[in-house]
Amino acid sequence: MTSVFFSVLSGGAFGTRGMTVAARTSNRADVAPGFSRATDAATTRAPFGKMPDGTSVEVFTLTNSHGIEIRAITYGGIIVSLKTPDRTNHLDDIVLGFDSLDGYLGPSPYLGAIVGRYGNRIAKGRFTIDGRAFELATNNGPNHLHGGVKGFDKVVWSGESFRNGEDVGVRLSYTSPDGDQGYPGTLAARVTYTLTSHDELSVEYEASTDKPTIVNLTQHTYFNLTGGRRDILDHELTLDADRYTPVDATLIPTGELAPVAGAPFDFRKPTAIGARIGQRNPQLENGKGYDHNWVINRTGDGLAHAARLFEPSSGRTVDVATTEPGVQFYSGNFLDGSITGKGGRVYARRWGLCLETQHFPDSPNHQNFPSTILRAGQKYRSKTIFTFGVAP
Repeated sequence: MTSVFFSVLSGGAFGTRGMTVAARTSNRADVAPGFSRATDAATTRAPFGKMPDGTSVEVFTLTNSHGIEIRAITYGGIIVSLKTPDRTNHLDDIVLGFDSLDGYLGPSPYLGAIVGRYGNRIAKGRFTIDGRAFELATNNGPNHLHGGVKGFDKVVWSGESFRNGEDVGVRLSYTSPDGDQGYPGTLAARVTYTLTSHDELSVEYEASTDKPTIVNLTQHTYFNLTGGRRDILDHELTLDADRYTPVDATLIPTGELAPVAGAPFDFRKPTAIGARIGQRNPQLENGKGYDHNWVINRTGDGLAHAARLFEPSSGRTVDVATTEPGVQFYSGNFLDGSITGKGGRVYARRWGLCLETQHFPDSPNHQNFPSTILRAGQKYRSKTIFTFGVAP
């Protein structure tokens, strides 16, 4: 078996500026201090409702020894809740979602879901492999978005819980048939969520195919570190990226890798999301705010630190490390108050943000972008780690 993209390494993976990700997290003063030991790690499974055709959907609840709790359902691999403590040790749910399955079966902007086969956009739903043209379902204006009309976010995965010492998790599996949404090849996919004793959510993706195809899996959780009390404009964001990929009016990359320096896309130092989002800028106008892919600075394959999110009032932090070359930062520009989520809370504009680790949008149509082609006999592997902490 050969592997493609960025293979997961078991240790020594370099983050930005040559420091290992393990060193970055274990040496930070704001990780884990203030997280009191609450209980032993545990995993449970329970019913979460049924699909219109009668298929049962289950919810897996993962809890670590510091009381962090993650609930994920087999429909779409959706993370329906994620509870972490603030600086006073008060637990809050820091992701957007719904109280029941019915909410996810209605109009939902991919809240918490696994997206694929191809996360993000493909121009006009067209691409070629080895000179053969393929046409995908178009579901975002003229373009293909997040796997099409019925992507991985809208299917029921099989789930299996596991425990490895103090780490607990769930393995989700789904096989997409040849021709699904226009994609060639039967794709066998597996996504593993692991909640560790180090307050990390590890998301590992694997896939194999029997024909040449394209793959770009990601996780579409909307974060709001206030516990959903207000919008995300005061959250401070750091992105370890010197470049980003500008887009046209339909949010398809132009092919340029543009410098962030001197632009409202420069998050190399902690910056409030709302600080520059209202500036007059053609790219911000195209995205109605931030909805762009940043090119992660990296010194090699393996895990690299990509992003850090900090919410001043609660002290909560999230650090993101990934094997992927890019991260799509989406500032919730298309949330419009039409969705009523958990606890009756209305999700107004910019009530949540996404940090989607990924290959670049429309990569199959840009020779200068990292390839997303997967061939028979190869294994797709990708890994992203979200580390939760508290700053003083």
